Amino acid sequence: MAQRSRSLAQLLGYSEDARLLIVNADDFGMCHAENVATVEGLESGAYCCATVMVPCPWFHDVVEFARRAPHADLGVHLTQTSEWTTYKWGPVLGSAAVPSLVDAGGFFYNDVPPVYANARLDEVERESRAQIDRALAAGIDVTHLDSHMGTLQLDVNYHDLYVRIAADYRLPIRMANRAWMHDIGMGRIGALADRLNVLSPDHLWVGGPGQPDDTARYWTALFDQLKPGVNELYVHAGADMPEGHAITQTWAQRVADHRFFNAPSTRTLLDERRVVRIGYRQVRDLQRQLHSC
Repeated sequence: MAQRSRSLAQLLGYSEDARLLIVNADDFGMCHAENVATVEGLESGAYCCATVMVPCPWFHDVVEFARRAPHADLGVHLTQTSEWTTYKWGPVLGSAAVPSLVDAGGFFYNDVPPVYANARLDEVERESRAQIDRALAAGIDVTHLDSHMGTLQLDVNYHDLYVRIAADYRLPIRMANRAWMHDIGMGRIGALADRLNVLSPDHLWVGGPGQPDDTARYWTALFDQLKPGVNELYVHAGADMPEGHAITQTWAQRVADHRFFNAPSTRTLLDERRVVRIGYRQVRDLQRQLHSC
């Protein structure tokens, strides 16, 4: 496979200076209000793709959507945490099968540090593969992988596992750019991804607006910073419904982000900057084509 001295955009057939953008909707399947907004954004073209939280209660609603829209660009949002106080989920394998991944209530831990402090890596692997397998068995044409709350990306051993799982399923992944990985001591992970033919965006933009009133300014400024190559940013979409408000006080930001990205004016902003939007399906197909050569 070609080394990453060529940008992913070039591998996809675009010019060296082309700026491509993947807008991924994270947390698809987390709850009904998340699903309503994500489906609306996928159908309108606001989101290029989305990643599914297989362990969550509203996963089966995603499955029904995938049946209605078989060409939807859907990946798996590999999940090892359950962060909300009153709305919880646990492993698809069941807590007895992967006991190191759960708290006293049988749910995933509420943050990443307790995962690292308690989880066995072999159980993380079994559960991660089970989530992908369940999505595939449900008929979802999985196009990519990423990691809920970054659990599989913030520790070198977890990131190593993440890349190897992606290679086995022949899927691209969300991953930070090589320079940043090198700076945080994970340079070998980029080399591993190249060796195992796992593609990832050239540039990953992490974070979001600090408050709803800052939403338009924040994302517009980020659009101006997009670099040549494939850029990825992620959004947590939310519909303005009582369910979402009951889950977290930060729901207003999810609503604001969804309204911004779903607005026709946002597409105009990207068009004015000559930003080309793509999905992960193109990246997956390229990865599999290169892997077969």
